[in-house]
Amino acid sequence: MRRETTNAIRTLLEEVLPPFVRDSAAMRWLFRRHWGRLVDDLEDFRARIPFVTPEEYRDVYARLPRVQSETDNSRACIDLIARDMLGETALDVGCGTGYLLHVLAGRRPEMKLTGVDFIIDSETRKRAEGISFHEANIERLPFPDKSFDTVICTHVLEHILDFRGALAELRRVAAKRLIIVVPQEREYRFTFNPHLHFFPYPHSFLRYATPVPARHVIKSVGRDIYYHEDMG
Repeated sequence: MRRETTNAIRTLLEEVLPPFVRDSAAMRWLFRRHWGRLVDDLEDFRARIPFVTPEEYRDVYARLPRVQSETDNSRACIDLIARDMLGETALDVGCGTGYLLHVLAGRRPEMKLTGVDFIIDSETRKRAEGISFHEANIERLPFPDKSFDTVICTHVLEHILDFRGALAELRRVAAKRLIIVVPQEREYRFTFNPHLHFFPYPHSFLRYATPVPARHVIKSVGRDIYYHEDMG
């Protein structure tokens, strides 16, 4: 399923349905029909997140079915990322299967690309000639300060408990520009994802990103928030 399709579904669930319907037992029943008991486990996961062990964290993500086909990014966001990258080197933090990096390699062949995720499978490495991959957590990136001209992080920060710590790491390794994409969504009691942070408006994201530099851009792109800042 393309990101544009899931965004249309999210618009219905988050904006059209009243909250009392969205949080109702009837909606929970409908969600369970498709997702099973995972719906309840995800709700419990968010409620207990300050106390969840690394093993429990991995288990939840290992059980998640993949909704988007290949990428969580919309075409519009990919186009913006490719356009706004600066310099000769770029790092994609939370690169997943490497789909975005493959697209960027075709769009920006002059740039040296690197991907990081806490798990990189062998298939991702095989199909990624010319792209370097590293296994690491976003909170502890294994690179010196200002290692990459552009740092990209899409659909990751909403999952990270220590949001500001992760953002500080992204800023630390970025030399020229940091590009971030997060879903524009509202929080409800139960859902089909394990998100921990919710940004119903662009300014909701800026509250998390303080201090925000003067040279920044933020806008809604479909049901996502696209943000980039230039490093001082």
